[in-house]
Amino acid sequence: MDYRKLGRTDLSVSALSLGTMTWGDQNTEDEAFAQMDYALERGVNLFDNAEMYPTPPKAETANRCETIMGNWLAARPGAREKIIVATKVVGRSHMSWLRADGREPRLTARDIEEAVEGSLRRLQTDHIDLYQVHWPDRPVPQFGSNPTVFNVPDRPADETPIEESLEAFGRLVKAGKVLHLGLSNESTWGLMKWLGASDPLPRVASIQNAYSLVNRTFETNLAEAAMREDVGLLAYSALAQGCLSGKYLGGALPDGSRKALYNRMQRYEGPGAEEAFGLYVALAKEAGLDPAQMAIAFAASRPFMTSVIIGASKMDQLKTVLDAADLTLSDDVLDAIDTIHRAHANVCP
Repeated sequence: MDYRKLGRTDLSVSALSLGTMTWGDQNTEDEAFAQMDYALERGVNLFDNAEMYPTPPKAETANRCETIMGNWLAARPGAREKIIVATKVVGRSHMSWLRADGREPRLTARDIEEAVEGSLRRLQTDHIDLYQVHWPDRPVPQFGSNPTVFNVPDRPADETPIEESLEAFGRLVKAGKVLHLGLSNESTWGLMKWLGASDPLPRVASIQNAYSLVNRTFETNLAEAAMREDVGLLAYSALAQGCLSGKYLGGALPDGSRKALYNRMQRYEGPGAEEAFGLYVALAKEAGLDPAQMAIAFAASRPFMTSVIIGASKMDQLKTVLDAADLTLSDDVLDAIDTIHRAHANVCP
């Protein structure tokens, strides 16, 4: 396993990290324990969580992923010192069940402080290594903040200034409850605003955005900003929620898959998506590669990538994608990937 420095921090992060969003819904606690045990054995040291997980979010399952991770840490003496615990606070949301008094979450100081205290309690730890803003408080043109078609959102009267949120994070860092700050689903403008407001407040160390063969929007502007400002990308959905494995091609709908269970994959069902998935899967097979491993290895090879977050509902899936850590793609395969991308760019932003 390769390890990479996280931003300007002293943390070294595994090139592949473990996502948790299936625990407590698709996966039982025992299955989640097995995933964490195996990932740690394979050298993964970043476990990524969120207060709202598992997904899809709902009141009856909220916070389960953090609770499960906390139970694992309590049952594995010494494990806490071996892993980097990352979790997130939601941005502007209608998920009123996440706050004790039933208010709709915002990124106010009150919300951030309540959220971090809840996460610390559930995770059974006295500090969070990387605390991330799950998405902005401000409405954005498209979820993920990097649309291919720009729309102007309405600007609400109660938009929380980034400076107010950052001051709250500063108090948490000073108290030792949070070590480092990260963003997620953020744009170049948002990233630079956070960085510009950081002195003497905490500096953003990472940004967690979607990045995959079918969504390389990060490269358009964010990549340059991230590399020049030393902000590491933690990529999610590198397999486009499994689509790049080829398991949904031709209308297939495997039992127990996220698409079969939740029908929430519209982000990966837009114009041109099916054709692009087919081309990448065909390329992998022609090169003698597992399609999922090729997709993960491509993401991990990018110069702006710190870690690719992988998730799996089954252990055999986890083993397959973790094997991508040992895969180096040839120049011929990389050139072929770019050729497909130029003709079928960013079909799933």
